[in-house]
Amino acid sequence: MYNKVSEWIDGVLSDGVPDEAVAFCFNLYENDEYYWSMELIGAGRFDPDDQDWACDEVTDFNSRESLFTFQAECEWDEALQTMIDILKKYLNDGKYADLLKSREGVGVGFVDGDIEIIFEK
Repeated sequence: MYNKVSEWIDGVLSDGVPDEAVAFCFNLYENDEYYWSMELIGAGRFDPDDQDWACDEVTDFNSRESLFTFQAECEWDEALQTMIDILKKYLNDGKYADLLKSREGVGVGFVDGDIEIIFEK
């Protein structure tokens, strides 16, 4: 699944990042049993001690119109861990890894849950 996620991120970030986006958050959703989706937002602030930093959205990179969707027969915490592992690999190997790491932080989590910080400057 890494290659599919990587291609999706590459497409989402291909038009660049607005200057006011100081951090990134990959928001996960449970659509239906065993069906998941993900969007990417740019946030105007970053505070690892305040889970609401990702609510200060300045862009969704049009990712809401082209969500990354996948099917996995697992619970929410396993889906989250799968994405954490894939996104950490992307931060090491991905085309836009340096761009993502040029800002203050990168997080991932379910939109109504806690955010796992996977990169912090």
